[in-house]
Amino acid sequence: MIAAMARDPSGRTSPSVYETGRLLSLAPWLAGHDVRIGWLLAQQRADGGWGGPEGYAVVPSLSAVEALLTLLGRGDHGPATAADLAGAAERGLRFVAAWLGDPAAPALPDLPATDLIVPSLVESIDGRLTEPKSPSADLAAWRGRPRLPLPSGLDAGRLDRVRGLLADGGPVPEKLTHALEVVGGQARRAVGVSPVGPGAVGASPAATAAWLGGPDEPGGRAAAYLRAVGRGGAVPCASPIAVFERAWVLSILARVGMPMAVPAELVAELRAAVGPAGAATGPGLPADADTTSVTLYALARLGRPVDPSSLWTYDTGAHFCTWPGEDGTSITTNAHVLDALGHHLARGGPAADARLAATVDRVAAWLIARQEADGRWCDRWHASPYYATYCAALALGDHARDAAGRAAVGRAVDWLLTAQRSDGSWGRWAGTAEETAYSVLTLVGAGMSADAEVAAAIARGRRRLSELDGTDDDGPLLWHDKDLYRPELIVRSAVCAALWGGEGATGV
Repeated sequence: MIAAMARDPSGRTSPSVYETGRLLSLAPWLAGHDVRIGWLLAQQRADGGWGGPEGYAVVPSLSAVEALLTLLGRGDHGPATAADLAGAAERGLRFVAAWLGDPAAPALPDLPATDLIVPSLVESIDGRLTEPKSPSADLAAWRGRPRLPLPSGLDAGRLDRVRGLLADGGPVPEKLTHALEVVGGQARRAVGVSPVGPGAVGASPAATAAWLGGPDEPGGRAAAYLRAVGRGGAVPCASPIAVFERAWVLSILARVGMPMAVPAELVAELRAAVGPAGAATGPGLPADADTTSVTLYALARLGRPVDPSSLWTYDTGAHFCTWPGEDGTSITTNAHVLDALGHHLARGGPAADARLAATVDRVAAWLIARQEADGRWCDRWHASPYYATYCAALALGDHARDAAGRAAVGRAVDWLLTAQRSDGSWGRWAGTAEETAYSVLTLVGAGMSADAEVAAAIARGRRRLSELDGTDDDGPLLWHDKDLYRPELIVRSAVCAALWGGEGATGV
């Protein structure tokens, strides 16, 4: 796994319905177009939607419907028939109309740029349905209907402000480049935006295609990036993600004390990713506290500690933001900051001063205060509470310096014991290898394996994990981006760490 990771400068993530739908609309000239059409049709669920459970289906379903309507409008149906596309689009329209029109529907999940993506796609879908030429008789019933509603609490205000900024020639905010496609034609050669790294804009195939503008721009790095990322048909939500992938994999494995040979060049590349503002997930994305802290922690565990002063950029005085100006807060970002700063403090690094000690105590207290009443934590970067609980409980167990931290870890253990399924697994919607791995790692890392109930839960979890490991069913996608995704090697490393028997090496 480590050797494969070292050879791959992009990283491995699951294909994205949202991003693939955008590429179908924006880049029909790109090789693999017909494969993408077939893949999108094959992903449609029996209920007409696409994507994950609950509100997680809204963004990918809107993207798929808009793509199908665009294909029909162009007379472009690839290996399928126009009737295939129209039927899928009509079923998708019924699904999204019912969901968006339901006043009792829960709020949309906290995914990046949802407040821009949903209004943009709804507007585009409504435009496609009111074009003079009907693409299909199957869709005739949708003509003259009121436009699709926006979910409660969501409007087009922010999208309008972003469009106004670009219309006035203003620069695109750095964190918006990952979702540049939401501004439509204004994305083409937007002021202050240019491809970086392998040619990506915002580490996003959709954003890159929107910036590139079409088949009349065949040359250059952006087109080369799209050809590379789209060669297999469906595309991921973010690429490249090498820094993110390497930092998480190495920190997960190192935390449990797993012996591993890490190539020196991989460590050097990870070290080079940390600049004055920290580290970014990949080229084209802004540096953030989450990636920075996990990278610092991984480097320290590999014997290459780096001064953590780049993290001070993200200190709000109460907690650490993922990036300056973040809407909301993140449990896992702060847990990772606690890991990085706590490990540095414990090792007595050059910046292990009074400020560092006070910050470790403050972040630990912030995490404890945000624990749910039943003992779990939930977070904005992952759909499962088992991941957030894993991050928070282990960080507190290793670095909280008072009884409150130990008590919080104990509550998390109690919740996990209660939440374990009868087959030994854990999971939000169903028992999964990923969530079972996080739960086993939490129980092992809590240092309570001598307790008979905890030991039995670990044993049941590992037995079930060994059964789930390597099966064709990888379970639902759980990580948050513009839609749900799976960073494959990160999840694989968690499963390997949980199956490995090194209970004694769990922390500092």
